[in-house]
Amino acid sequence: MNTGFNGEHLLPGQLGQLFIILSFTGALLAAICYYFATTEKNQLNNSWQRMGRIAFYINTASVVGIGVCLFYIIYNHLFEYHYAWEHSSKSLPVYYIISSYWEGQEGSFWLWCFWQAVLGNVLIWKAKSWERPVMTVVCLSQAMLASMLLGVEIFGQRIGSSPFILLREAVDLKASAPIFASRPDLYKNYLSYITDGNGLNPLLQNYWMVIHPPTL
Repeated sequence: MNTGFNGEHLLPGQLGQLFIILSFTGALLAAICYYFATTEKNQLNNSWQRMGRIAFYINTASVVGIGVCLFYIIYNHLFEYHYAWEHSSKSLPVYYIISSYWEGQEGSFWLWCFWQAVLGNVLIWKAKSWERPVMTVVCLSQAMLASMLLGVEIFGQRIGSSPFILLREAVDLKASAPIFASRPDLYKNYLSYITDGNGLNPLLQNYWMVIHPPTL
């Protein structure tokens, strides 16, 4: 798709945003289904529970999809995306590129979504009679976390912040570099002037920061 901007790779971000929407929708639907399964008078009726499980599996797959898309963007130094530009650079080794995943708020929310998805699947497998009420709460929490990644505007209010926002959408490049305002041809090629990202905060360039957030 021709956006008028040269060198942009839009597909990973579009896929990632789609996965965010699927993640939120799946978690919200799962919460509703598990709620009705919990309040169902006939506890032998498993139809709501089955739908809740399917919706949560969709959420889990979507959360993994978000992580894959974000890692692809950061690892391949696609600095047209604000998150990659803000939190990584070409000089970072792979293990610090992993750390840059959760340096930003969006990455931290994704990490919580991922581990909660893992926890939810363990509960589906092991919780037995506790599955319905406990998963109602887990799925509602998962929907709240996913909403933090939506980055959409509803009635003039922005809900969440997406890690797939483009740099030119997050930063007013024309104000930062006035020449872009007077030279549209240069603005279309803005990526040729962005040779590297900001990099990881030096305080976070420690191997403990690679393992600490996931294990926490």
